[in-house]
Amino acid sequence: MGAYVDVQALVALQYSARGFSIRSRKRVQSMLSGRHTSRMRGQGLDFEELRSYVFGDDIRTLDWRVTARLQEPFVRVFTEERDRPVMLLVDQRINMFFGSRLSTKSTTAAEVAALCAWSAYAQGDRVGALVFNDSEMEEFQAKRSRSATVRILAGIARQNQSLNANSRERSNPGQLHKALDRLQRIARRNFTIFLIGDFDGTDSTTSGFMSDLARSNDVAVFLVRDPFDENLPAEGELIVGDGRLQAELPFHRGAFREKMLKASRRRIGDILAWRQELQIPVLSVSTAEDTAPQVRRLLGHINARPRRI
Repeated sequence: MGAYVDVQALVALQYSARGFSIRSRKRVQSMLSGRHTSRMRGQGLDFEELRSYVFGDDIRTLDWRVTARLQEPFVRVFTEERDRPVMLLVDQRINMFFGSRLSTKSTTAAEVAALCAWSAYAQGDRVGALVFNDSEMEEFQAKRSRSATVRILAGIARQNQSLNANSRERSNPGQLHKALDRLQRIARRNFTIFLIGDFDGTDSTTSGFMSDLARSNDVAVFLVRDPFDENLPAEGELIVGDGRLQAELPFHRGAFREKMLKASRRRIGDILAWRQELQIPVLSVSTAEDTAPQVRRLLGHINARPRRI
C-alpha cells in the first residue's frame, strides 16, 4: 500500500501530467470548461469562435474565406488570457492517513496536487499552495518556476511523511476552516483554486467559504474517497485512534454499522451537493486506483481541433 510519498515520486509525476490540461477552453474537454476563461474579449492569441458580423465590429476581424463561402459576413472572436495563478489547498491531516486498498488518502491527495501543479507549470501559470495538517499550515507564494514548484512538492511530502498512526497529534476538524480562511485572504480575485482532501469537518460554514471563494475565482474540488467510506465491512472490528485515544469499531453490530454509514454518506452527499448549490465542480478521486489516470479522465484529454465552417 502507498502509505507515504516522497518528493522524488511527486517530481516524477511531471511526465504523467502530460496529455491533459487544467485550462478550460472550448477545444478542451475539461470539468472546468466555461469557468477559466477571461471575462475580457480581445485580439489575443486564443481563437474562440466564428460568429456573424454585427454593426460596430472591427472589419479587421472579418474572416474573408468564410464570408466568401457563405455569402454572409463572419468575424473571428478571440479570447484574451489574463494571468490567472493556480493555488492548491492540500489536506494532510491525520484523518487523511487511511486507506483500505492501493493508497492512503493523504498520498492520493499529494499526487493529485502534484499533477495539478505540473499541469499549471507546463501552461506557464504561477503555482502556489497551502498545505496543512492538524496543527500547522505551510504557505507557498504563487510563482512561475520549476524550482518553486518542486519546493511546494517538498512541503507536501514533508507533511505526508510526518503522518503516523501512533502520533500524538490530535485530530483537528476545525483546521479545515482555518485553511480556507487563510486561502480567502490570499486568493482575492482571478485565481484558479484546487481544494484537495476528504473535507473532514465540513459544515454550513464550509459552504460559506466555498461560495465566497467561487465568487471571484475558479474553484474545483478533488474529493478524495476510500471504498471503506461507503462500504463498511459486515463483520469484524477496527481499532482507530486520534493520537491519544483509541476505540474499537464493532462493525458486526448492525445498528452501529448503519449509524457510521449514514454519517459518512451524509458528509459525502453534502460535498457533492456543491455541484448544484454553488456550481463548483466536485471530482471524486479514489484511493483504490492509480491517481494519474483518474485525474486525466476527470480533467480531460486535449483534442486541439478548431471547429471549421
